Amino acid sequence: FVWKKLRERVMENSKVILMVILGMLSLCPMVVMGNPKLHKVGGSKGWNEETNYTQWSSQQHVYVGDWLIFVFDKRYYNVLEVNKTSYENCIDTDFIKNVTRGGRDVVQLIETKTYYFISSGGYCFHGMKVAVNVEEHQTSAPSPSLLDMKSGGDFISPSLYTCFGIIVVNVVYASLVSMGIL
Repeated sequence: FVWKKLRERVMENSKVILMVILGMLSLCPMVVMGNPKLHKVGGSKGWNEETNYTQWSSQQHVYVGDWLIFVFDKRYYNVLEVNKTSYENCIDTDFIKNVTRGGRDVVQLIETKTYYFISSGGYCFHGMKVAVNVEEHQTSAPSPSLLDMKSGGDFISPSLYTCFGIIVVNVVYASLVSMGIL
């Protein structure tokens, strides 16, 4: 009797359950890849002549989808995206993109590559240039205990286990709530 009643309630609420499942599936990429981060170029010093940008960029872990924010006084400085040759030689003509808008300017990093930025007006020669290496998101290495959990010879990464676990827990919870059990 209980199972029959439970089955009837599940059928009545199948649309709600389907919506929850689809909602949870849409969150999978965030669980697997992580959230984009905002990196303030130069840290607390921002974009100016007193910052060592080679040192700053070497301490950053920047991934596809992350953002850079340049904070500076737009009366003196600007931000130009340039190629490697222009970066190395502080050439501020034929730039790829002028990022400057208002002194708090953001750039989303959408490709795996090294991005090059300089400030024109001679400031590049005083160190106002930065190269930012952008990497793909890496999935974490499997722990030895998970290496034994193979299915048909294929390994499922731990982040996928996490994603599916979140989906299952949320579906069960939403189902119980919609049926009036919780």
